[in-house]
Amino acid sequence: MPLFQKTSKIIVTCPKGIAPYLKEELEAIGFQRLTELTAGVETTGTIDDAMQINLSVRTAHRVLYLLEEFSANSPHEMYKHVSTIPWEDYLDVDGYFSVTSTVENPTIKNTQYANVKCKDAIVDRFYKRFGRRPQSGPKRNRAVVHLFWKKNGCSMYLDTSGEPLSRHGYRTIPLKAPMQETLAAATLMATRWKGTGNFINPMCGSGTLAIEAALIALKRPPGLFRNNFGFMYISSFDKFKWKDLRNTANRQSKKTMSGTIVATDINPEAVAAATKNAESAGVDHLIDFHTCDFSETPVPEGPGIVFINPEYGERLGDMERLKDTYKEIGTFFKQQCLGYRGYIFTGNFDLAKRVGLKTKRRIPFYNSNIECRLLEYDLYEGSRKPNK
Repeated sequence: MPLFQKTSKIIVTCPKGIAPYLKEELEAIGFQRLTELTAGVETTGTIDDAMQINLSVRTAHRVLYLLEEFSANSPHEMYKHVSTIPWEDYLDVDGYFSVTSTVENPTIKNTQYANVKCKDAIVDRFYKRFGRRPQSGPKRNRAVVHLFWKKNGCSMYLDTSGEPLSRHGYRTIPLKAPMQETLAAATLMATRWKGTGNFINPMCGSGTLAIEAALIALKRPPGLFRNNFGFMYISSFDKFKWKDLRNTANRQSKKTMSGTIVATDINPEAVAAATKNAESAGVDHLIDFHTCDFSETPVPEGPGIVFINPEYGERLGDMERLKDTYKEIGTFFKQQCLGYRGYIFTGNFDLAKRVGLKTKRRIPFYNSNIECRLLEYDLYEGSRKPNK
């Protein structure tokens, strides 16, 4: 059976804490047999299905298509099993591939060694059959093979994404410590943002939240911004099927939205970067950018969402300054955003107490290794409580 017609296990990976939102996205595009993992979702499908996931899903990092599962207690056993896989059916003998791995095996002290043994098994098989072999190296911009090895259980995957999907492709100027696109999309899903009403984003930084909000409103999938995926370098890549998937996504995307998106930042460089990134994403016409203090953000009459991602106070001396900032965010919400749902994304729970508003929900997330919360507030008269 041709590879593109074979149904196999597909693992879609994501950052810790985002799996419920990834599962929701996969359900929305028709996947039914889904198992939620700590940092991903397991499903089944063909390589064509993997292409659809790469195109459509906002919260994923990698889409791994299973080739083989086997047992191996040592690097030598792993090498022997990998060399039996018909790599000539998947990879171009004159092409290029890289190997990545996730390894928890007592015989392996350095995962690079596992990568090298896996790579050797693949190229040695080619050399024995053809007298030549594909090139290999660390770059993930072409075919990518992934080895998962835990205890004595091995799984070999094709990484159909290649470079991580977390880079949605429009952010040409990221600025300092930007929120990753996948995390931004997941937090927006948690707010139940669908593109109706207004979206207000003070402290917008490089504009990731506002841009993702616009793309969700337009139903424009992130894969449209990328022209390079790992599946394009698999031997049986169906370029006509890929073209059809892209054309369908383009037809289903909207041109306009009903509400207004406002993004502001006190730093003119941030606003310039956000504007440039929005232009790259093709949504600059949907976002009103302003350079101002967050408290001066123009807020049209609701309903809608106001979403702030303030600093966490990670550097010594920031805490005192940020206590006032968080208190002022509470005042801004209370005085200027009535009729909205308010959201604060923060990794500092002590500072969050300074907001002085009663939270409706406290939704857990991780920003890299920092445990965070997305705090939700219903903004109406009488919602303020005394600061602690």
